[in-house]
Amino acid sequence: MRILLTGSSGWLGQALAPRLEHAGHAVVGLDPLPAPTTRCVGSVTDRALVRDLIQGERIEAIVHAGALHKPQVATRAAADFVAVNVQGTLNLLEEATAPGARVDRFVFTSTTSLMISAAIRAGNGPRAAWITEAMQPLLPRNIYGVTKLAAEHLCRMVHEERGLPVVILRTARFFPEADDMAHAIVQSDANTKANEFLFRRLTVADAADCHVAALDRARTLGFDTFIVAAPTPFAEADCVALMRDAPAVVARYFPHYPALYARRGWTMFAAIDRVYVAQRLEARLGFVCRTGFAEVLAALAREDRGQGAAEVACTSRSIGDQT
Repeated sequence: MRILLTGSSGWLGQALAPRLEHAGHAVVGLDPLPAPTTRCVGSVTDRALVRDLIQGERIEAIVHAGALHKPQVATRAAADFVAVNVQGTLNLLEEATAPGARVDRFVFTSTTSLMISAAIRAGNGPRAAWITEAMQPLLPRNIYGVTKLAAEHLCRMVHEERGLPVVILRTARFFPEADDMAHAIVQSDANTKANEFLFRRLTVADAADCHVAALDRARTLGFDTFIVAAPTPFAEADCVALMRDAPAVVARYFPHYPALYARRGWTMFAAIDRVYVAQRLEARLGFVCRTGFAEVLAALAREDRGQGAAEVACTSRSIGDQT
């Protein structure tokens, strides 16, 4: 297929473009910033540019990973988020379904952030939030979440009105920046990221692979929305205990984790206030992230057994730079 990939210079885009090309697709990357994975430097807010690319490049599928993101809330105006995340998405959807367009599938990169209300964010409740695609109401707490949710509604509307197959992927954290959670491990970002694989993280490699799977299945699915995160070991029955004593709950599932952590001076979060559940992703899309907390622990154990420097470096990246 001939695929338009927005956000092609970003963290996800640079991981996704080579995977699409390896699968035999021709990728046209669009991003405001230049990169080896970007063919066209420009913005989805430029409706004429979007039209020219879709028509002129004979685009058959769109992966819309471009957006203004949560870290930019502090530096960009709300109007910028509306322009890029909402109007930019509408530009793509409408041009994808315009007369003469060849687009027959659309994959939209959304975020689990839009499912986190101010109340969940505060983490003061008696139990962890058990977060599935069925959770309602959705009350995003900032302009990033609000505009991503609005873009999801546009995807649904265009699917219903024009029949465009659309798959929405609400990705959990895979960015490399340090955590902003109140209970982040200040002394070790790698420790924080390792903990998050229990309930709210995945690797960028898994995020990219999931997009490839969604692209392949989009026409069969028609329209669907998925949480994309590493599989959690927890059950909904753990939610009260996770707020009271998360380390004890984790030790029940992974009795060997305290020793692995102690050798590094690492700690577990005292409380875990939310759990993203990716069961629908496996059931409907047939996709499971390859890296979860068990794999992180296995990598730490290999390091402790004195694996070579190259493997230790790879282990470090797997729970740090590539998440």
